[in-house]
Amino acid sequence: MNSNSYAHWDLPDPESCPELYSNVLPKRFFAWLADSVLISVFTLLSLPFTAFSALFFLTAMYLIIGFAYRTFTLASGSATWGMRLTGIELRTHEGREFDLRTALLHTLGYSVSMSVVILQILSVGLMLTTSRGQGLSDLVLRTAAVNRLDVG
Repeated sequence: MNSNSYAHWDLPDPESCPELYSNVLPKRFFAWLADSVLISVFTLLSLPFTAFSALFFLTAMYLIIGFAYRTFTLASGSATWGMRLTGIELRTHEGREFDLRTALLHTLGYSVSMSVVILQILSVGLMLTTSRGQGLSDLVLRTAAVNRLDVG
């Protein structure tokens, strides 16, 4: 077992518990697609409540709804609805579910990386090369996406 910078993590090591991290990257991609569709639907459904004036700032509205969706779904179960659909969740370095603060910080990091192309490329590259499949926000916050842990 490697005793480098990850030695302080309570999350299991990918070498000793590969089933926890198995196929998480493709699941994360499909969860992102599902979440994007859901955010688009929520944005379109909210248009009538603005008397369709939101058409003038639709992109901003999509970003705001997406930020709220990600923050609150992560805070209420450590996974967005897309992640729940694909059977993954995010965990802190202590192995805990996200609280509101962690969900907010993770969503903020995601939003920043999505708005700066080089950060997004770096984040995807990190997901492809780190042992836990972590993106930039995950590394900064010391979080990881894992296959959903059975509770019971």
